[in-house]
Amino acid sequence: MSQLIGPVSRFYFSQRLRLHYVDWGNEDKPPLLLVHGGRDHCRNWDWVAQSLRDRYHIIAPDLRGHGDSQWMVGGTYEFNDYVYDIAQLIHQLDLAPLTILAHSMGGAISLRYTGLYPETVKKLIVIEGLGPSPKMIAERENETADERLRKWIGELRKSSSRMPRRYASVEEAYKRMQAENPHLAPERARHLTLHGINQNEDGSYSWKFDNYVRTFSPNGFDARATMQLWSKVTCPTLLVRGADSWASDPVADGRASHFQNAEVATVAGAGHWVHHDKLDEFLSLTNAFLEK
Repeated sequence: MSQLIGPVSRFYFSQRLRLHYVDWGNEDKPPLLLVHGGRDHCRNWDWVAQSLRDRYHIIAPDLRGHGDSQWMVGGTYEFNDYVYDIAQLIHQLDLAPLTILAHSMGGAISLRYTGLYPETVKKLIVIEGLGPSPKMIAERENETADERLRKWIGELRKSSSRMPRRYASVEEAYKRMQAENPHLAPERARHLTLHGINQNEDGSYSWKFDNYVRTFSPNGFDARATMQLWSKVTCPTLLVRGADSWASDPVADGRASHFQNAEVATVAGAGHWVHHDKLDEFLSLTNAFLEK
């Protein structure tokens, strides 16, 4: 594998938080925003960015509470705050109209942003970013408002007593990364580990993300509002899923029908991280979609 030539680190401010992003250069090229998923970081896109950087001006942010971005004060990372952060990044860097490629939670954020500002997005690629399946949503709707609030309070208390896990070495953290993501090739798992950890004062290592990002808002997932925003997305949209992932098929479960102009691609042999598990197949799909 050829050595990656890395990007430049930069920062911007949103809701008084100092948020990090990387810029892969070529500012005269069309802008492409790469948005990572939960408990991940912007350098997870390095292989994709390396492939596309000659044709696009690539910006990849660390979401609040992730990577090298600031952690928020408080314990609940509201979904709409992530949307605001992305809207601010696009506004401050004057990136619109742009193309967005996003994974998992980053995909859900990008879909919501695009539904709010459809005129600003030219094309959208989302890897498993539709959120909970209809079956999961139905199960959650059985919870009453007071049950959700009690659950949220319990989760916050649990998070407050949960210390970031410490690893004695980079190698130990790398093995944890491999165990959590068995589809990852060893060199990718090591790269993601090196960019995803900080060294503590005692010499141990911990993951960069804030443990509080695990706590979901008691407001729940508003499926009706979310699907209404999906219907506002006017740009060509590619929804990608891994055949071996936990995520359900958006064609079979009906979610794809809410989009005006979307196609669905399923990648065999891939789990939730399609762009890592089957990079060549993913890039082939991406290039074909972007060149249309």
